[in-house]
Amino acid sequence: MADKKMTKLAEPANAIASYLDDLLRTATDTASQESEEQPQPAQELLGSEPEPETPEPEPEPEPEPEPEWSERPFECLVFTVAGLQLAVPLVMLGAIHRVEEEIRPLPGSPRWYMGILPDSRQNLRVVDTAEWIMAGRVPASARENYRFVIRLDNSDWGLACDDVAQSFTLNSDDVRWRTARSKRPWLAGTVIEQMCALIDVRTMANMLARAEREHHLDLD
Repeated sequence: MADKKMTKLAEPANAIASYLDDLLRTATDTASQESEEQPQPAQELLGSEPEPETPEPEPEPEPEPEPEWSERPFECLVFTVAGLQLAVPLVMLGAIHRVEEEIRPLPGSPRWYMGILPDSRQNLRVVDTAEWIMAGRVPASARENYRFVIRLDNSDWGLACDDVAQSFTLNSDDVRWRTARSKRPWLAGTVIEQMCALIDVRTMANMLARAEREHHLDLD
């Protein structure tokens, strides 16, 4: 009986560890990847059919530039979501809200959308951060642990999180920046010493706004 309980407890932790490994692998990719070896052409035979023309390969995508705010030392805030540590640059952080009232859900909304957090100045659209970034590997009780909402810059979107940790100053060299963003475009890079994912706030907010339109969410 005890072994079964231990297995159940270990499953969410294993899922999170697996996702973290995958996340950090994604964050450490580089634009300069080794090109695949091209097979050597066989010696032409007399009377053989002419080789079909090979289409020109598509040009490589331009590498993503480092964000403007990274050109000088910048402050970062670390926060936790379902066991994951994520970082956000303070210059792109709109506000931190403590969850003190019930977040109003919207019937028929996707799993990653928690609802509206009322605020005296504006209502904030709250994202279940674990569902948004690691769908399919989220512990069942993840939403119960959310205590804060981090507003993304001056947007209407906020990321729910368990806790906010320390802030620290980084230089551009302290981050392993991603140069390709085909997968997880919201992931700017890895903070090397803390080994946590650095969020591209503007891209994240744009992705959420696009998802809102695609799901035809009436959030006003």
